[in-house]
Amino acid sequence: MGRATAGTVSRAWAPLMIVVVGCAPRTDPRIPSAMTVVKANWSPVTTFLDSAIAAGAAPGAVLGVSVAGQRYLYASGRLTRDEPAPAEPTTVYDLASLTKVVGLTTAVMLAVDDGKLELDAPVQRYVPAFKGEGKDRVTVRLLLAHGSGLPAWRPLFREAETREQAFALADTTALSSPPGTTDVYSDLGMIVLTQAVEAVYHERLDSLLARRVFQPLGMTSVGFLPTAERARIAPTELDPWRGRVLRGEVHDENAARLDGVSGHAGLFGSAPDLLTFAEWILGLWAGTACRRVPSSPALPCGPTIEEFTRRQNIIPGSHRALGWDTPSPGSSAGDLLSPESIGHTGFTGTSLWIDPVHQLAIVLLSNRVNPTRDNSAWAPVRATIADLVMTTLFEDLR
Repeated sequence: MGRATAGTVSRAWAPLMIVVVGCAPRTDPRIPSAMTVVKANWSPVTTFLDSAIAAGAAPGAVLGVSVAGQRYLYASGRLTRDEPAPAEPTTVYDLASLTKVVGLTTAVMLAVDDGKLELDAPVQRYVPAFKGEGKDRVTVRLLLAHGSGLPAWRPLFREAETREQAFALADTTALSSPPGTTDVYSDLGMIVLTQAVEAVYHERLDSLLARRVFQPLGMTSVGFLPTAERARIAPTELDPWRGRVLRGEVHDENAARLDGVSGHAGLFGSAPDLLTFAEWILGLWAGTACRRVPSSPALPCGPTIEEFTRRQNIIPGSHRALGWDTPSPGSSAGDLLSPESIGHTGFTGTSLWIDPVHQLAIVLLSNRVNPTRDNSAWAPVRATIADLVMTTLFEDLR
């Protein structure tokens, strides 16, 4: 039912080696190199994923694993429930809220490293239109940690006609709780933060990320407003608002109203390119990427990466880092990733976890919202896959 591949990797940063799976580091991360396939018995992982797809959890899915610079890719199922075309390891998926970390959080890291944003500065310094009671105490850090007090969501796509009008509505939305008191996962906060990034760089988010991150890393499939061949893109929902099956159009309605470019949703991409991103993050964590390519502009090294990936502990019981999530009971991380791991999920059926202790990244992409978002069977698949990957790779966890 599924397909594994050796494929090729372009411009991937190799993390440090670990004893469990050894490989030689690439001599120059800017030179494309043949991918080394992780040698392991993947049948428990692939059998489970195939069975979940067969049971209707999603039409298809792609799993990508990177450990110590070696990769494994596996595709299962089809692009849609009604089409015979199979999912492939290079299939492009709507990444949904992975945009918050792969896109926006990375852009904020760059802005902090460039001295353009301060984490503990009031957001009003960068977005003067962010007005209302208590908003003078909302900082960049609180927005990233989902502790700003903003509500989770509002239907901007129904209330606004343009990107500018949608931003204005987000800016004037009243806080639902005092800043720093409640952990509320807020798309609105990420929309406000999008404006801050665009203001300090005088550049739209899609152009900034392409120039500073995706192009330097060779992530050719990752971006807003995808230009990939239509047949490579997995369709999402038969959308009641737009009246059609979405393919290459962002699924999130508010992101669509923001012209497809927002920090909360809008990115598309493939599993191999997300592994490249994860390997880059692992390299930043270890310092290797900074040392190897000192001239690259896309390298927020040292204290910046450490600050963004640590649990913030702003609100009691919160497991948020800056932008990123960290493992918690019942999360998509499963039970076996290290506590130092960071990750995130996306509404369309996507997830990414990066574990610096095990030099590991797990990418799981699906279009579980095809043909409808009412399919809730995908959520438990993520954690089980994460645990199965860990027990496949590390004997001491079996």
